[in-house]
Amino acid sequence: MKPTRLSPLDLLLLGLSPLRTRPLRAVLSALGISIGIATLVVVTGIPASSRAALMEEFKALGTNLLRAEAATGTNNEAASLPPDSIAMVERIGPTDQVSAVANTHAVVRRSDRIPDSETSGLTVLATRLNLLDTLNGRVRTGAFLNQATEKFPTVVLGHIAATRLGITAADAQVRINDTWFTVIGILDPLPLAPEIERSALVGWDAAQGLGFDERPTVLYLRAQEAAIDDVRAVLPPTVYPQNPSQVRVSRPSDALTAKRLTENTFSALMLGLAAVALLVGGIGVANTMVISVLERKREIGLRRALGANRGQVRTQFLTESVVLCLLGGIAGVMLGLTGTAGYAAAHSWPAVIPLEMVGAGLAAAVLTGVIAGVYPAVRASRLTPTEALAAP
Repeated sequence: MKPTRLSPLDLLLLGLSPLRTRPLRAVLSALGISIGIATLVVVTGIPASSRAALMEEFKALGTNLLRAEAATGTNNEAASLPPDSIAMVERIGPTDQVSAVANTHAVVRRSDRIPDSETSGLTVLATRLNLLDTLNGRVRTGAFLNQATEKFPTVVLGHIAATRLGITAADAQVRINDTWFTVIGILDPLPLAPEIERSALVGWDAAQGLGFDERPTVLYLRAQEAAIDDVRAVLPPTVYPQNPSQVRVSRPSDALTAKRLTENTFSALMLGLAAVALLVGGIGVANTMVISVLERKREIGLRRALGANRGQVRTQFLTESVVLCLLGGIAGVMLGLTGTAGYAAAHSWPAVIPLEMVGAGLAAAVLTGVIAGVYPAVRASRLTPTEALAAP
């Protein structure tokens, strides 16, 4: 007698029937698959969101910023650049903007009750008026130095310096050496110039009262993007013709990129954990399917006695395994998307969902279901009707 053919819908209903009758076991079996797929989506989505945020930062801050600083002296003392180095760099053709700061070696404190040794890790910098424009920075509260205020004891604080000094708004006062300075502004974070974030900025003229010798220690310049490498090459001999080796030139955007890459070094490890979770989940599904075969011997025997062939029995259990893993994969994808979106929102990043990883996750879930279901399906199909119906 020719056996009845089962339609794909019938096979799907057969595969779903144990999931409906034993939902808790199905959920626990699919949990490992879900964790693996969620990890796969998260460890690819978070770095993609981080890169998108980095590109937005570059768009806002620019990648054409160069930083030239004086190297440390031979006796480990802080070296400085020639007083005319700013004017010399401005003569470089592709240079658009040049600004500078200089370490005054003064000490900033919240009050005169604090000893000079308590510096809080902050630096007092003499500052050119165009520094904020050159760095594409913004003032969070108050105002930046201008031609009127740079001559007086006024100071602008980087956001880290303001936090350490306990200052949240302008019009407060801080003590720099033996002089009271009025805080006129607090800056927003400057990712391309983190040293400014930990500094108190005073005017170039006002700094002379702190013993400043008008020799800059760091130059910031914006150059045309196409000529950035050429400008970088000629900077040391331009800044310090007598001793070019005394000048270190860096590109802050490269440092920011390296920082982000460092933050993503655990991606490979997390992908490995995702693979382990998938393996564990696959073993769990295989175990569930083997137990299912043992529990349903009578059902298998009855179906064989009614005319089902070995291929149909194999397909039934293989379909059940694939559906179980696919449902786990869908749940894992949703969990991974939620985790990625939540992490990106917490860091104010744009949420980037790598669609190829979503597809790969679902494909991995289906492949896991096939692999996990092959042995139980073959074992079920080898049961004869007599052996299956005689099982206790």
